[in-house]
This record gives sequence, C-alpha cells and structure tokens, in this order.
Amino acid sequence: MIEREVPASRAIVIHPATREQAGRAEARLTEACGLAEALDLVLADSFILPMRKIEPGRFFGAGKVEDIKQQITESEATVAVLDTALTPVQQRNLERAWNVKVIDRTGLILEIFGQRARTKEGVLQVELARLAYERSRLVRTWTHLERQRGGRGFLAGPGETQIETDRRLLAEKMSKLRRQLDDVRRTRALHRSKRDAVPYPTIALVGYTNAGKSTLFNRLTGADVLAKDMPFATLDPTVRALRLPNGQPVLLSDTVGFITDLPTELIAAFRATLEEVREADLLVHVIDASDPDHEGRIKDVESVLDAIEAGRAHDQTQIDVWNKIDALDMEDDADFDTLAHIRSLTVHKPDHFSVSAVTGQGLETLLDALAEGLDGAVEMLAVDLPPQAARAHAWLHANGEVIDDTIDPDTGHFVGRFRLTPADMGRFRAEFPDYIDPLPVKAPYED
Repeated sequence: MIEREVPASRAIVIHPATREQAGRAEARLTEACGLAEALDLVLADSFILPMRKIEPGRFFGAGKVEDIKQQITESEATVAVLDTALTPVQQRNLERAWNVKVIDRTGLILEIFGQRARTKEGVLQVELARLAYERSRLVRTWTHLERQRGGRGFLAGPGETQIETDRRLLAEKMSKLRRQLDDVRRTRALHRSKRDAVPYPTIALVGYTNAGKSTLFNRLTGADVLAKDMPFATLDPTVRALRLPNGQPVLLSDTVGFITDLPTELIAAFRATLEEVREADLLVHVIDASDPDHEGRIKDVESVLDAIEAGRAHDQTQIDVWNKIDALDMEDDADFDTLAHIRSLTVHKPDHFSVSAVTGQGLETLLDALAEGLDGAVEMLAVDLPPQAARAHAWLHANGEVIDDTIDPDTGHFVGRFRLTPADMGRFRAEFPDYIDPLPVKAPYED
C-alpha cells in the first residue's frame, strides 16, 4: 500500500485588537502566526482586526463575519486561528458561519503542548488541561436523544441525554487523571526532598517562551536539552548540577516557558512543575533582548509568577538576564535604543545582566552574580564540637555541605565549617542549641 503525505492545513490568523491592546497588536499577531506554524499549519493569511465591541453570539458583528468569510474563501484556508479566547457558543457559531475549523488562543496553545509533551507527567498535565477546556465545549449534537424518557408512564422524567453522558465520562476521566497526577506529584515531592537533603541551592530559569532559556541552560551545564527557535520547544523541566566559580555546587532547573494569556487550565495542570519555580532559592528571569515587545513580555512573565506566588513581589531572590544581545543590530535605531536601555539597567541595577547564550558573552559575569545572589540562600556555620557531640557532628554531615572538618589533636574536638540552607540552620539551632557557638555567620564562599 502506498502511503501518501497528507497536505498541511492552510490557516488564516486573526488578531482582534481592542483599544487596550493597540500598542502590542503587531507583536501579538507575529506571535500568533508563530504558534500556528509551530502546530505545522501553513500560513495562508494573517491580519489585525480592530474591535470596538465584542458580540456575545459570534464575537464579531455580522458585517465582519461576512468579510472574514470572504477572506477565508479567497485564501483557501481550512482553519481559522483567532488570537483571543472564545466562548463555546462563539466558537461553534463561527464554525457554522465560515464552514472551517475555528481555534482560539487557548486551544492553539493546548494543541502545541499536546504535541510537545514527552514525559509521563507532561502528558498527564496536558491531557487534564485539554479535557478541562473541552468539557465546556460539548455541544448538543445528540439532539435525537434529548427527549429520552427515564421511566414508564407519561409523568416519567427525561433520562440521561447523550451530552450528559459525555460530560459524566469526561468528569470520570479527569478524576482518574488527577489521581495519576497526584502519584506523579508525590514522586516529584520525594525527589525534591532528596535534593533538599543534599543542601545544594536551586536556581530556576524562567521567562517568556523562546527567550533562550534552554540555550542558556545548555551553555551553563553542558546539557543537550532541545533548544530551537520556536515557541514551547521544551515543556518538561530538566535539572542539572552546576559548579559556580567559587566552587559552590548548585542545581539549575530549566522550566516551561510562559506566554501572554497562558491558559488557566495549563497553570492549574502544571502546578507541580511550577512548584519548582516557587521553591527555588534563586530565580533567573531570561529576557529576549531582540524581541520588540520585550517590555510587554516582562509584564506577562511577572503576571504568571505572581499567579504562582513567586518572584520579587513574593520576597524571592531574582535576577534579570537580557539574552540574545548578539542579535541586536547597532545600525537599527530601535535596537540601538534597546541596547542603550539594557546598558543603563546593568550599570544602575545590580540584579540586571546582559548575555549571549550563543556566543558566551557575559556568562562569566552572570556566574559570579549567581554566586552572589545565593549568599542569602546558604549560610556558613563554624563549629567546635566536643567528643560527646557526635550526633550533632553526624547531623551536619548528613544535612550540610562540608567545607572542612578536622579533629583537634589537643582537645579531641570536631572543628569544621559547613554550609547550610536557612531552613537547615534553623533545624540545627532547634535540635542542638548548645553547639551554635560561635554563632553562624553569612559569608562568601571562600575556602
């Protein structure tokens, strides 16, 4: 049997621009086109459509619906991508009016996540988010069963309609997925507790999708995580060990990229993954310096961080890294202004840095900054323990990082220095109050 290649679907991409979004319309349309192409759709046409008001039934007014239908026909598109969130009724009515498949922004992102998820946890998270999205979009296509009776006699009530059956089956499947995800979360929590037992600080890379997080991650750790110039190239978090210039070992985590209007279903489903961000000792916000809408992207990332109670607003140590500075064209006025702005930030704000993950420019300075940023995440404890404090000595070896540890030949005391997280420092003080003299002192990582 000869297999024939199925032609890719042609898509028309529309960004409905309200007055509030006018300044970001071009960037939003470009991003929506990139998302459509990431889904292997062939871009037939794309445009911005100014909106004064939204019609509850079909989102657009009757005149615009007809105009768009004509453009769909002329471009021979089979899919219409709307860069906005549609209600189930609006989506259904537009599909009937245009006779093509209609995908809104949430559906588009969910489709991409569904294609890219690789690990068991990622697949479960995406499937749960997809079912939560589709549950509200069950339409009454089973009208021939709607008047089915549930019992004998004229007064008997209606039986279970097909749409109710579908919703019940979806609810049962979602419940099963949640139980499976709970098992995965327990496993992730176990892995996290094991990492916590080894007192290595954790650093999480966060940022807008396609900002270059994975490229930076690979450059710093020598890993081979997929890094491509496309949105959501990687979904599953990856953790690798990294030794900073001062010798301090840390765990670096590459996380899923954020995006404007990240679907709430995905935020809920990826809760376990996003916990890695919230519990990190240091956040590194990677910003694409070459993105014309970088200021808007920064606000979008801060919005998601705030939703998961992470970032500066929640007292979490964070530094901002402006990546892709090698992509800025000094002959371009806009890029020149961007570079001048970044240089001003890096001079006047100690938590801002500029790098190129591709060329390696600025990475040495960044690594030094990571060590400085973790000064508040790890504390140094100098001890002089008598022989009877063997249990405290063993505790420090089990829960801290040993800097040096010797036995004084004259006194037989254990003399040494250990690095502890603030939480472990508190535990040691509570469990061994007699052995915290001299008091622990925060110090740079110098042997």
